[in-house]
Amino acid sequence: MGAIASTMLELGTVLPPFRLRDLDGKAVTSKDFTAARGVLVAFICPHCPFVRHIRTVFTQVAAAAQQRGIVVLAINSNDVTAFPDDSPDGMREEVREGGYTFQYCFDESQDVAKAFHAACTPDFFLFDAAQRLVYRGQFDDSRPKSDVPVTGKDLKEAIDALLAGTPIAQDQRPSLGCNIKWAKGNEPKYFKP
Repeated sequence: MGAIASTMLELGTVLPPFRLRDLDGKAVTSKDFTAARGVLVAFICPHCPFVRHIRTVFTQVAAAAQQRGIVVLAINSNDVTAFPDDSPDGMREEVREGGYTFQYCFDESQDVAKAFHAACTPDFFLFDAAQRLVYRGQFDDSRPKSDVPVTGKDLKEAIDALLAGTPIAQDQRPSLGCNIKWAKGNEPKYFKP
């Protein structure tokens, strides 16, 4: 199983502006989160084995973060023509199976993924209350077919530090996963298959 690394968007980057709809048709915009203690954006999708590998623990980490005032938003940017399992119906099934408590949006144009320089699933971006990027990278060291348990250690440590007002380690490791499935001809310049 091949993997691609996240782009490691520059720390301090402002939350990119966006407007999407969640699976209930409700508009979700970057302006909705101005009162949050932080914002965690996760690029995921239903079919990816890397996402499936962490899904149970990610659901727990996300729910705990939400209880502490962090907004959690998942985005699926995959091309559903080539990957029909990643359609909104597939996303709804993923929500049921995973027990997600956060909003999940479909980025059909793939413009939001490009704004974040998202490269893979999963790809995590944590912003502080001022909507500045403080963490991007891996969930933890576990990968499918590895003996390393899924803990969410890297992301949890970043969330804990953010909420405690303590410095977040600058030495952050890229996420690894399936590449975002770009529509033919819509691949961003930063995409390196």
